[in-house]
Amino acid sequence: MPSPESYQLLLAAAAACEDKKAEDIRILALDPAESGLTDYFLIANGTNERQNVAITDEIELRLKRDFGVYPNSVEGRRQAEWILMDYVDFIVHVFSAEKRAFYGLERLRKSATTISVADLNAELTAAIATTRASHPKKKTPAKSPARKAAKKAPKTSSTPKKKVKAPIKKGAKSRAARSKTKH
Repeated sequence: MPSPESYQLLLAAAAACEDKKAEDIRILALDPAESGLTDYFLIANGTNERQNVAITDEIELRLKRDFGVYPNSVEGRRQAEWILMDYVDFIVHVFSAEKRAFYGLERLRKSATTISVADLNAELTAAIATTRASHPKKKTPAKSPARKAAKKAPKTSSTPKKKVKAPIKKGAKSRAARSKTKH
């Protein structure tokens, strides 16, 4: 089962695709019996090669900025007809419309189930809930009554006052300036 962080990364990548106006965004949950290499495919297509590069750049930038995660490998960026980004738990495929129709990853992965962003959000929520249930929060020690009283008590004027510098007289030179003129 993928970690909650994997779900968050996948959701962030899908959001980056939407922000760059990618078309026909699909998330395929792969069957673990058939695919040992990854858990999900994120498939999208752009209208041209420049948009494909912009989509993958946005995904890479967002995951790096928000999570500090880089893709293990990126292939096809130069031709930009089919760009593949490997994030281990999921693989991003950004196609041109013609290449997506030709290769048909959805047809090749018949056992994969298409899931929506809402379904993925529900899986993330469930994964976080199970993680919290298996790792309860540490109990914080109770605050002593003396600490509570000290917190509520008004502050006294024992705070140090700011030091006021004496005004510099006209014609007075600094120590550094006087030493330079003597030598």
